[in-house]
Amino acid sequence: MLRLLKDEKFLLLALLLAVLAYALEHSLLAGGKAVAGVAASVLLASIISVSLRVAHHAEVLAEKVGEPYGTMILTLAAVLVEVVILAIMMGHNHSPTLARDTIYAAVMLDMNGILGLAALLGGLKHGEQSYNDDSGKTYVTMILTAVGISMVIPELIPAAQWKLYSLFTIGCMLMLYALFLRMQTGQHSYFFSYNYAVRKQQPHEADEEHGGTRGSIALLVAGVVLIGALAEVMSKALDVSLEGSGVPAIVPALLVAAISASPEILTALRAALANRMQPVVNIALGASLSTVILTVPVIEALALFKGQPFQMAMTPLQTGMMFITLVVAGFNLHDGKTNAIEGMTHFVLFATFLMLSLMGL
Repeated sequence: MLRLLKDEKFLLLALLLAVLAYALEHSLLAGGKAVAGVAASVLLASIISVSLRVAHHAEVLAEKVGEPYGTMILTLAAVLVEVVILAIMMGHNHSPTLARDTIYAAVMLDMNGILGLAALLGGLKHGEQSYNDDSGKTYVTMILTAVGISMVIPELIPAAQWKLYSLFTIGCMLMLYALFLRMQTGQHSYFFSYNYAVRKQQPHEADEEHGGTRGSIALLVAGVVLIGALAEVMSKALDVSLEGSGVPAIVPALLVAAISASPEILTALRAALANRMQPVVNIALGASLSTVILTVPVIEALALFKGQPFQMAMTPLQTGMMFITLVVAGFNLHDGKTNAIEGMTHFVLFATFLMLSLMGL
């Protein structure tokens, strides 16, 4: 027990901070921009520390249950945090484009930021890195389909028929995810796995890890919940500290995407540096796909419940960036190997996305 408390001291500190943040939320937000800015910085540091522990437990689970189950747990937990934060923010943020911008930012961050940086650093260290090319092809095809149905076609739907198309979109996303989940865990699970050399464990080490699977799952979920709780107060404090500063409207959406992806970033980078590219592909592309096909039904259902549509269709610039990203991913992820050049192409696209965001476009 003492060892557990020592190992998870950051989670305990984050829990204490979350309790204090919620208890003092009104005072923090009413204390002015300086107080809100300090509070946001402290909460952000706490989120990063919790992300380190979440990434650790995700890696432990991945080793125990193998791919794709370990990274699937991580991506689902991260998407759940994103959906919860997004739903909360939409409750007091009346921007009709918040959901669209968040999904767009998440895909750019996952496919270009995480995949690009991981392939770049891994390629510089190891040269070519292998993975199962079936996974790359499957992910890119499904992402293209899901994005096209939910974020491109709506621009062409007459306003009078948005409810009918929203119901249709919800059905399509749920069918896509049901099939994807069956493929990942059923007869096509080999699409998302790759056999790497396994590190030999000492007998006592293997026994200890075997007994800790449930504990790792519980601590991973607890960490993700803490990230969500801390992020809600942090986003409010950040809004107060940046009020009137002229910061682009996409920044809150980018913040939500970055928070939900923070454990995935750390896990992906560690996997790439360890010459294990399959978990990187599963994390980056799996998170992108899960973000679209799980977030869209929730947002569409909220729109139907409120009787007021949200703006889900991407802008022409966003559509162009998404199209370029998926085309580049399609070319890069077709042969079962990544290298630093392929990583750099995605990372440059991510830098372009950030530049456009800072320009308010």
